[in-house]
Amino acid sequence: MIKVVVVDDQELVRAGFRVILSAQADMVVVGEAGDGAEALRVLRDVEADVVVMDIRMPIMDGVDATRELVAAGSTVRVLALTTFDTDEDAFAALQAGAGGFLLKNAPPADLLAAIRAVACGNAVVAPRVTRRLLDRFAGQLVPAVPVVHSAAERLATLTDREREVLLLVAQGWSNVEIGERLHVAETTVKTHVGRILAKLELRDRVQAVVLAYESGLVRPNA
Repeated sequence: MIKVVVVDDQELVRAGFRVILSAQADMVVVGEAGDGAEALRVLRDVEADVVVMDIRMPIMDGVDATRELVAAGSTVRVLALTTFDTDEDAFAALQAGAGGFLLKNAPPADLLAAIRAVACGNAVVAPRVTRRLLDRFAGQLVPAVPVVHSAAERLATLTDREREVLLLVAQGWSNVEIGERLHVAETTVKTHVGRILAKLELRDRVQAVVLAYESGLVRPNA
């Protein structure tokens, strides 16, 4: 079971999340809070795997709460959520140590998939936000992948179609959008993405995007 704490300053939002998460066979809500400071207190008393953390809250926002969790050595993973589609919010949350960033208007299926991914230690960022983040902050990002071979050499192992899929992933396209653009099924796109990650020895899409930028396949603001 994935043990989740929901943190949001709106009680109605927390109630909605609780209903969605409680309906999952592999998730249980073990606590909730209305601000970052309360979240820290709750997390001292309950064992949790993932915190679904709103960013903009009174008293203590989600970024500061995430930063304190990381500084305290907590093993709980943070999935930051926000209503506001701003690069600054996303970058601040990820820089503070959040394992993912998602918009509140994401479909429930995306929220559930993100929680599962973050719980497994993977990074999750809304596709379009990923592209804008890298365009704006590429110079501040630390490569997430050890440099064993040059990025260009690693890309040489991909087929033409896999390079095409990687390019679209790096541009912020979702699997569904890539499938529509290439006229293939979403499952086919997922297979391509899986092979790309395996060949390049990457953990997730975020690392794939970083490698695409490092290799010059995609350039900031291009």
